[in-house]
Amino acid sequence: MKRIIPALLSAALLVSLAACAPKADTGETVIELSDSGVTVNGSPAGTSGPVAAGGELIYYHDGTDETYGAGGETDRHTAEEAAAHTLVTITEPGTYRVRGTLTKGQLFIDLGEDAKADPTAVVNLILDNADISCTVAPAVFFYRVYECADPSVSGPDVDTAAAGANVILADGSENHITGSHVAKIYQPGTTDKQHKYDGAFYSRMTMNINGEAGDASGALYITADHEGLDSECHLTINGGCIFIDADNDGINTNEDGVSVTTINGGLLTVNGGLGAEGDGIDSNGYLTINGGTVWATSNETSPDGGIDADCAITINGGSVSAFGTRNDSVSEAGIQPSMELNFAQPLPAGTAITIQRRVGEPVIALELLRSCQSVTLSDSSLMQGETYEVLINGELQTHTTGSFAPRGGRPDDDGRPPQEPPAAPPNDGQQPPDLPDDAARPEPPTQGEPPTGMAQPKDGLHPEAPANTAAASQSFTLTTASVRFENVAPASAE
Repeated sequence: MKRIIPALLSAALLVSLAACAPKADTGETVIELSDSGVTVNGSPAGTSGPVAAGGELIYYHDGTDETYGAGGETDRHTAEEAAAHTLVTITEPGTYRVRGTLTKGQLFIDLGEDAKADPTAVVNLILDNADISCTVAPAVFFYRVYECADPSVSGPDVDTAAAGANVILADGSENHITGSHVAKIYQPGTTDKQHKYDGAFYSRMTMNINGEAGDASGALYITADHEGLDSECHLTINGGCIFIDADNDGINTNEDGVSVTTINGGLLTVNGGLGAEGDGIDSNGYLTINGGTVWATSNETSPDGGIDADCAITINGGSVSAFGTRNDSVSEAGIQPSMELNFAQPLPAGTAITIQRRVGEPVIALELLRSCQSVTLSDSSLMQGETYEVLINGELQTHTTGSFAPRGGRPDDDGRPPQEPPAAPPNDGQQPPDLPDDAARPEPPTQGEPPTGMAQPKDGLHPEAPANTAAASQSFTLTTASVRFENVAPASAE
């Protein structure tokens, strides 16, 4: 039985999150963070040079009026609160390995005013058991580096290999980024934007995230009081285990009609909309998924989705599970079939959803920990032309399909889609490496559990036939991948 379940994420962490301290390679600069002082290659950081300690944070000031910016009371911070933070600034291109803890601080990357157009203005940031918290602004902030993208070109596919902002999750590392945001600040004397940075982990330029050795063994946990992981242009995720808890959007790329969020590999769990609203993954342009395991959920009551894109969502590979009040539809241009389930009424937390190929052949099984009304699923086990049934809390559901168009799965000659996804860049990060037999296998950390609110496997589910019997009118064929259920009541899960 094929299961698409977030337990895969925590299971992978059983063998992947062993603490380690890799030695710096030649050419790396090692930054050790501490509340008592920051060191660079073993020496105290100065106030200038490639890595400098000190300076002023960009944040939304308290005691200002409506001419200063568009922020509200909850966006304002006092000078005393800001001054309690340590600013660590990287000012030269290179590879930097970051370790240690700043309970109040920010890692700020600024290569200067000419960096955006300079192909050599590239920073490779290796997070190697780093823990950074900031209460007034993003905790990690790529401010000025090379922008590899042409903003006049738009489309679902983009090459970000030359990007100036590169994040690498060290093998076996566990990294925690807890951050805030900066509400819109006006340019003096105008209402034009001077600053606005919504994410706890933020880049103003195109950004890549990779596993150090091309696998998913390094973990990144982002906790955000607004948005989680943001890029103003493109974002490409090639590997790593990424967990996001955000009050608003979990991931956001925000150049209208241009930005592309691309997922080529890794294990990604996004818990968005923990406040009043918010999507799981939100692109103001395109969302393209070529590989990896993606779980994304949105706010339970606002009109948001686990996946949301203004232009197009294309799924060519990987395993995708998205939950929301409404998910944006998946483009039929994608190679891998997708299944879009839109329920007549919200399903409450605790609801068990089973997708099966006829009676006794479950393919997907999950249990909701947050209410949702729209579910989008895509996986290589779903086949174009196959017949599937949907069970809610063990009960077979009836449905209507007449008004929906096919989604994905361009068939080969036998009517089934190609089983190999398109070639993805290296470091697709699907599985962590096996540990030697004598290697330590630590217990997974508390943070290794999927964030509260994600769907979970239903205990005791097995491939034997459920009690009720399918009727022909209660199944559907995946030539029409969207199904609307008209009879679903929010019954309690058993």
